[in-house]
Amino acid sequence: MSLQGKTLFISGASRGIGLAIALRAARDKANIAIAAKTATPHPTLPGTIYTAAEEIEKAGGKALPIVCDIRDEEQVKNAIDQTAAKFGGIDILVNNASAISLTNTQETTVKKYDLMHSINGRGTWMVSKYAIPHLIKSDKNPHILNLSPPLSMKEAWFKNNVAYTMSKMNMSMCVLGMAGELRKHKIGVNALWPLTLIGTAALTQVGDTSKMKLRTPDIMADAAYEVFLKDSSKFSGNFLVDELFLRREGFTNMDQYAPGERKFSPDFFLPDEVLKEIDELRAKQGWN
Repeated sequence: MSLQGKTLFISGASRGIGLAIALRAARDKANIAIAAKTATPHPTLPGTIYTAAEEIEKAGGKALPIVCDIRDEEQVKNAIDQTAAKFGGIDILVNNASAISLTNTQETTVKKYDLMHSINGRGTWMVSKYAIPHLIKSDKNPHILNLSPPLSMKEAWFKNNVAYTMSKMNMSMCVLGMAGELRKHKIGVNALWPLTLIGTAALTQVGDTSKMKLRTPDIMADAAYEVFLKDSSKFSGNFLVDELFLRREGFTNMDQYAPGERKFSPDFFLPDEVLKEIDELRAKQGWN
């Protein structure tokens, strides 16, 4: 089973995890719509939708770069329509675009609050809304994958950055609700989240990463790929964590994502039971 001939619509795919997922799909000769705002080079971040398209084509896929701000309803509708017209439909939606500000309530500006919620929660919901009619028509194992954390209403995850946590949990609530809503259409709706911090250019905008132990985006791309291969009529409503999911699927070569490293900077929003199971599987399976 592969993604050959399938069409993916990925928001925020001009760099980072979104681009890594696109490149993994491209190796199967998939069609990929890169929907992002970056049409011209960013002052500090590498990559545009056009450089991403070049990489995807070189990797074996077909690319459609689309300038799209997922806060704008007309741009979203047009991007979805362009993709369906170009490739004959949409089979997989990846809600990857996200905004972050790790600030407390007093330090978070209203502008930043609005940005996070309009992209993370509203944007995810709106892109899904306009992609769903095409996913319903798909007979190619349709999926929606949100890059969002396990749902957890614990104070610890909210107290330091209320606005950001709310916005990411909104993405996860989309998974919870849409999994049930779309089950009758055999559309799989799942969430994927990293166990560790991922080394992307965008992470440097949040703070100094020089002393952090990071993994490459490839671990998220490999985990996403395995999700897309699952039977969408049966695999839905899951809140997955990259390494844990891959280990459950029988993958043990974690060294490839950060050669020689064994201790990493953990990501946010990880339940205790996830960390416990990871420790157990690492002890049982090893790293290679």
